[in-house]
Amino acid sequence: MLTLRRAEDRGHADHGWLDTRHTFSFADYRDERFMGFSDLRVVNEDRVKAGQGFGTHGHRDMEILSYVLEGELAHRDSMGNGSTIRPGDVQRMSAGTGVTHSERNPSPTAPVHFLQIWILPADTGIRPGYEQRAFPFEERRGQLRLLASPFGRDGSLTIHQDASMFGAILSPGQRVRHAIPAGRVAWVQVARGEVTVNGQRLRAGDGLAAVDEAGIDVSGAGSGDADVLVFDLAARTRG
Repeated sequence: MLTLRRAEDRGHADHGWLDTRHTFSFADYRDERFMGFSDLRVVNEDRVKAGQGFGTHGHRDMEILSYVLEGELAHRDSMGNGSTIRPGDVQRMSAGTGVTHSERNPSPTAPVHFLQIWILPADTGIRPGYEQRAFPFEERRGQLRLLASPFGRDGSLTIHQDASMFGAILSPGQRVRHAIPAGRVAWVQVARGEVTVNGQRLRAGDGLAAVDEAGIDVSGAGSGDADVLVFDLAARTRG
């Protein structure tokens, strides 16, 4: 069964400095039908104006991934990490027992456009941790590249949950397939461009849940490259 989550149906908030769209319930946006999908809890598409950002704030017991599409995002945290995330980079922060951090657009002129992704951890109270890695576009062109996984296999980031995140850059007509074993489900998030998934047309911002499917076939569509994320997750329902 395939369930579409259209971009225009997401939650939306415009704070002036931040324009944000929520695939799942988040902050003041709540929809009981979209509280997350398996262990995938948050997919926010954020645009932050030049020189603006998220001030220092705290998190606990969450795996947080940042995926920059355009611009730069400057990160600082209470673990002593400081870095700048650019397109092609993926950052993972495990909040665990508690961490504070800030995320800021360091550019004086250009906005930053990125996805903020939260995955529920398998265990609470773990030691906080941080990773950042570049995944060149060449590694993702025409294929699914593992970006985050348990134990950090194949050079991916390590997340503390039975979940994996893949990324692909697809030109029109390029196709990738992701097999879904029994007991697993998948979520597709289109970051940019257009794709078809098992014959369904998806555009930027759209998401799709695949349940009781043997696999998903993702093909580039439209007139340019598509940037797509695929999440492989355990089949379970979260309250």
